[in-house]
Amino acid sequence: MTTDPRRKPEQSRGANRARSAWREQAESYLTHHRKVARDSGQRLWHTPVASLMTWTVMGVALALPVALLLLLTSLQGVSAGWESSARVTAYIDLDVPLEQARELRGEMAADGRVASVELVDRDQALKEFRASSGLEDALDYLEENPLPHTLLVTPEESARSAEGVEALVRFMEGMEGVERVQVDLGWLQRLNAMTDLLARAVWALAILLAAAVVLVIGNTVRLSIESRRDEILVAKLVGGTDSFVRRPFLYTGAWFGLGGGVVALILLQLSLWWLSGPIERLAGLYRSDFSLNGLNFDGALALIIVAMLLGWLGAWVAVKRHLDDMEPGDIAGG
Repeated sequence: MTTDPRRKPEQSRGANRARSAWREQAESYLTHHRKVARDSGQRLWHTPVASLMTWTVMGVALALPVALLLLLTSLQGVSAGWESSARVTAYIDLDVPLEQARELRGEMAADGRVASVELVDRDQALKEFRASSGLEDALDYLEENPLPHTLLVTPEESARSAEGVEALVRFMEGMEGVERVQVDLGWLQRLNAMTDLLARAVWALAILLAAAVVLVIGNTVRLSIESRRDEILVAKLVGGTDSFVRRPFLYTGAWFGLGGGVVALILLQLSLWWLSGPIERLAGLYRSDFSLNGLNFDGALALIIVAMLLGWLGAWVAVKRHLDDMEPGDIAGG
């Protein structure tokens, strides 16, 4: 049995031709996409007033929920900052001796939710109060020390939340010899409730404004479709597919989204610059380090991508709805 020596070179040439044809198709496809994207951008650039109005509407709609999310993040940072330095104060009965107070300290330190316990005895507490209050002469008239032994308890990091601190407070209040446990959880609970409510309101607002953006882009693209109706019908008449006809409008929606995202970033930066001074002065009056933080690079990139996706979605909805109603026979009827 003999083998034709020409078969292998012919197979190799056929494979090369197939790869070359596939590469040419891919290059043609990408070249067409680049051309369509460039032409769509130029169309927007040639109508600057209308494009700027659409970009501004999108920018405002996108900037509002993002600004509220930044505010929410800053409020959560205040709560987290308090939790990271949380300390619970336990006041021991006046008739409890120092040795028993030390035993209480050891019992509290053995709890897994406690990171450290500091005992401040009565004499040390009176000495510190005398030095800080400026009432040395008045304190000399006291017959006995009115201050109790005090335990300063620092919770573990896993317990530094409103729920964890509440559980630890209940445990300490049940210990024998502890008269009162003090921790200011009320404002933290109110802050957490406010941030939870704000978070839900922000997401609801974001969804509504995203729908509004889609509708605005859809209406804008619909007007563009109507203005190019004859061009679309001719393209269909010569065999253009729906994807071929749809492509320029999808790029138009993406360009609208890109412009709206950039406008939203500009509005956010201007708002932060305008509000930063009053916020810093207000925080200084309350001795707080609260501040509004802007978007980092990843956040800005995410905003741009979301804006472009919303623009693309709005364009797709408009094109899907109106292209189905256009047929090449409409030219003759028109």
